[in-house]
Amino acid sequence: MLWLARRAALLTVLLTIGCRVSQPLPSEIQQAAPAGHRLLYRDGQLPSLVLPDGRKQAVRSLLNVDRPIHYGDYIWDDRNVPDGPVWIRVDLDRQTLSVFRDGQEIGTTLILYGADGRPTPTGVFPILQKARYHRSTLYDAEMPYMLRLTGDGVAIHASNVRRRAATHGCIGVPASFARLLFDAVKRGDIVAIEHGGKRA
Repeated sequence: MLWLARRAALLTVLLTIGCRVSQPLPSEIQQAAPAGHRLLYRDGQLPSLVLPDGRKQAVRSLLNVDRPIHYGDYIWDDRNVPDGPVWIRVDLDRQTLSVFRDGQEIGTTLILYGADGRPTPTGVFPILQKARYHRSTLYDAEMPYMLRLTGDGVAIHASNVRRRAATHGCIGVPASFARLLFDAVKRGDIVAIEHGGKRA
């Protein structure tokens, strides 16, 4: 139930993540029409997210998550979502990552992130480099499906995502999710990393 509680809290604050349709939803989400696997917003009623750098991203639809997600699980559904700009949102407080294409959420998962001694930086970062097979020279560790975000090595990559685990500042996602994410993004796509967040 941890996952659903995080999703419901995020809906209230950010309107970016779906939750069980059978549960009461905030009034803004009730404006959205369930369409099977997603919650669709009507044109003219699209919520926006304010990224850490102040820019806004409109949200057209959310995944309709109808089951708890545990560490190592994820949801990915890009059926009928048109091509368009891709961006990633990471919420460190809720330990979630969401992928949007053309304003529609196509993937979400629980993540690992940096421990207190090596925190994950916040801000908006373009993907600087992609490498399907990468090994960290600093930590002598495999980093499959690596998406580099900073010059000093912070990246999103496949990890063994489990309770009470952490990274050295990177964002760890399940391996199968990392492969889908790697194929969905390109260099220059943005990743917004924040604690909580704001709705426009």
